[in-house]
Amino acid sequence: MLGRYGPQHWWPAETPFEVMVGAVLTQNTAWGNVERAIANLKRADLLDAAAIHHSPRAALARHLRPSGYFNVKARRLADYCDWYLCQGGFERLDELSTDALREQLLSVRGIGPETADDILLFAFGRRVFVIDAYTRRIFSRLGMIKGDESYDRLRDRFEGALPPDPSLYNEYHALIVRHGKDVCRIRPDCGQCVLKSICPCAASTPGDCGLSTRQTGTPRGRG
Repeated sequence: MLGRYGPQHWWPAETPFEVMVGAVLTQNTAWGNVERAIANLKRADLLDAAAIHHSPRAALARHLRPSGYFNVKARRLADYCDWYLCQGGFERLDELSTDALREQLLSVRGIGPETADDILLFAFGRRVFVIDAYTRRIFSRLGMIKGDESYDRLRDRFEGALPPDPSLYNEYHALIVRHGKDVCRIRPDCGQCVLKSICPCAASTPGDCGLSTRQTGTPRGRG
């Protein structure tokens, strides 16, 4: 995939905090919509945890409108920023072990395993592999996983099979998203697939890859 697509230069953000905001907003929407919402925050001088904390919820929601579910996301982002400030910000959080930091992230309302791991990997540079619907879809079609495993079980499998290198995890996940978005879609374009020589799906009846709803479900953001 790296040979086909080249380096992906993820995550597209100027600061770790911007990564965190993007990770919260990318739930259930395309990345282009998140970029528009973040641009709104920048124009309003609100891309800052304290500024978001002090912003009226309705005003914050208006800025987040392009990202969809903007009232829900305004609440989640405000909750995240309240927690972030209470914990002392990036420097204090970065002192925590990865397990402790992940546990803290998961305690925040609206932060699930994938969002927490996005933040751990792309904002804090921790050695965690992000599992998303693209990962389940591609590796199920390759026959390497069943696809209905729990999030943590799949994450453990990937981390056990790969060197503990955050830059590798970053690039690999980004390439999986690129391949899932462009080629290995719910209706795959097997003729254009760089993995077709090792994929049973490429030799199956077109449109029939034997995947469950969970394996083919719409991925979060960046798609």
